Amino acid sequence: MRKQLSFTDLEQSTKKKQTRREIFLVEMDKVMPWDTLEAAIAPFYPKPGNGRRPYPLSSMLRIYCLQQWYALSDPSMEESLYEIASMRHFAQINIEAVPDETTLLNFRHLLEKHTLTETLFHTINQHLAAKGLTLKQGTIVDATLINAPSSTKNAKGERDPDMHQTKKGKQWYFGMKAHIGVDAQSGLVHHLHTTPANTADVTEVDHLLHGSETDVFTDAGYIGVQKRKEHENRKVNWWIAMRPGKRKVLTDSEDDSWAERVEKVKAKIRAKVEHPFRVIKQQFGFSKTRYKGLVKNTAQLYMLFALSNIWQARKTLLG
Repeated sequence: MRKQLSFTDLEQSTKKKQTRREIFLVEMDKVMPWDTLEAAIAPFYPKPGNGRRPYPLSSMLRIYCLQQWYALSDPSMEESLYEIASMRHFAQINIEAVPDETTLLNFRHLLEKHTLTETLFHTINQHLAAKGLTLKQGTIVDATLINAPSSTKNAKGERDPDMHQTKKGKQWYFGMKAHIGVDAQSGLVHHLHTTPANTADVTEVDHLLHGSETDVFTDAGYIGVQKRKEHENRKVNWWIAMRPGKRKVLTDSEDDSWAERVEKVKAKIRAKVEHPFRVIKQQFGFSKTRYKGLVKNTAQLYMLFALSNIWQARKTLLG
């Protein structure tokens, strides 16, 4: 049960105009399957005992979501809860009951220890599938580079050993890759796999398919994927983009004109795979890894893509 509103919270509730943040949080409050998500975490969450009474699970989960939506560290999240009434309202707490950064850290460690963000990712996808929004006949696969801090100014004097550098174009990057499988119709992510940045995209496709697709769409970086041993018994149509250099020299002949039209159709379908990347990087502000090691960052990415799926489907869910 929520405590009596403070003067700050009361003032917030009587405002005449809603901010963009408030509108966003109202929408997310309506479309998130909170009860199902809490049920997935509840068996691992501390129960009230003789020690310090734990914060309500519902509030801790909502705060964790706020951290992903606004790219906030544990200390920044604590400060934001003190400063921003709309966030407290969303988290269902008042200003006298804001959890400290250590409590937020412990909750994140709980999710990581029991791989619960992956469970939440699948739980959200099951919720969306029940609405008819995922797992159709086509999958688009792609990967994005995620930068990691390259500084060696730390206790061990070394960069994160789970991360590696790779060259894209003429520029070098240090970090990891997030490989995703996206439903070709809805544009929602159904599979996630992470690797160091120097891993070839074509080697990871097997981790990104749900097995029921009839068509797979990729960019030119995946040329030859259908010849790999792990796909030799896979009965799908591979729609792989033509290399840019080869496409550039197409002529006005009938055959080349047809090939160009096919490339445009493939590109239009593949464009959907860029939407989840845009959401987590631009909408949610996930610009680089926050933690050390693939495990912790993968845990965060599962939650980010789960929330991205909700964000992309929000209009349908609200309707």
